[in-house]
Amino acid sequence: MDRILIRGGNRLSGRLPISGAKNAALTLMPCALLTDEPLTLRNLPRLADVDGFGHLLNQLGASTAIQGSRPEDFGRVMTIRAGTLTSTEAPYDIVRKMRASILVLGPLLGRGGEARVSLPGGCAIGNRPIDLHLKALEAIGAELEMAAGYVKATAPGGRLSGGNYRFPIVSVGATENVVMAAATARGTSRIENAAREPEIVDLCRCLVAMGASIDGIGTETLTIEGRDRLHGATYAVMPDRIEAGSYACAAAITGGSLELVNVAASDMRATLDALVEAGVTVEERARSVLIEATGGIGPLTLSTAPYPGFATDMQAQFMAMLCRADGASVLTETIFENRYMHVPELARMGADIRVHGRTAVVKGVDRLTGAPVMATDLRASMSLILAGLAAEGETQVSRVYHLDRGYERLEEKLSAVGADIERVGDG
Repeated sequence: MDRILIRGGNRLSGRLPISGAKNAALTLMPCALLTDEPLTLRNLPRLADVDGFGHLLNQLGASTAIQGSRPEDFGRVMTIRAGTLTSTEAPYDIVRKMRASILVLGPLLGRGGEARVSLPGGCAIGNRPIDLHLKALEAIGAELEMAAGYVKATAPGGRLSGGNYRFPIVSVGATENVVMAAATARGTSRIENAAREPEIVDLCRCLVAMGASIDGIGTETLTIEGRDRLHGATYAVMPDRIEAGSYACAAAITGGSLELVNVAASDMRATLDALVEAGVTVEERARSVLIEATGGIGPLTLSTAPYPGFATDMQAQFMAMLCRADGASVLTETIFENRYMHVPELARMGADIRVHGRTAVVKGVDRLTGAPVMATDLRASMSLILAGLAAEGETQVSRVYHLDRGYERLEEKLSAVGADIERVGDG
């Protein structure tokens, strides 16, 4: 199993390209199931999760073709064609590895009127039930049953009716699923208290490019007028705001200066505002953001929240950065109840962190020291990379397959801006 070795202490400097967004890509790919025409996605990141989702689409009968992409290039162009669905079942062996697989449920219902999908897996960061997915789909006409670890969903008469649903709490994945399903329903669907994340906006724009009718894009109320059919399209995946935020923290924790290229600053406002509050210089440009940290890092009080609040996917990276702050910071995790599993690993490197329920108090320390550490989930992995970049001595990060799910060519990008980092195998 691979490990990443980091010899810390180098100040990062230069231009660092940001890839297409993992969370958007995994939402756009299942849109291909809604039409028998090709869907071409540009700026698709090279990630294990993207490859895994492509394999799932193949299992359902879709073909996937990579076009004009050299191995040395960042991003890919993929054309997905689901001319005929040969299966409407997403099996356990695939779904257990990646929670995003549940996003085939809505499109399969919308296209074929039935679906059988295994309960999902993914990072072990807390309880993430799919009850909201099911309630929303039921509200627009689906009939559901659960047995032997699978959800079986059918649309009476082969097509969903449409309907109204108000989410009791904001759910990104459930919003995505119901929007895709509603796009080809017989009638009109109104979704209230919908998630407003940029990835939701990206999904809606892609569906509109395919012929869907969606009003209220970017707001908490979405009105979807069902279409008899959707057509193919070519669409570019949005930049990854979480990757950009992670590398912004890398600039800050090393006292460096990074220009993050291919960034939509408006999509990551809460992250940039928090960096500014911590004393980091942020300069927004046309398609890039310059991050400079020459005056140290100040403490913060942050609480995760649905968009446009501070993203839960940035909590671990900020925690690592704040280990080097001048003072005590307070982080509160409101989205997932088990998202502090990186704390013991950071403590191995000299961090001073105390967890009380969903709140963590991070006291800045004079120095971090390299140590063998183990990644527990995707964003926790990145927090250990960040700590290693600032630590004295060598840090060994194991279980890096988590990183490969969400960060395209991490070592290559960091090496290019001055980090002493490499991937090694156990053999």
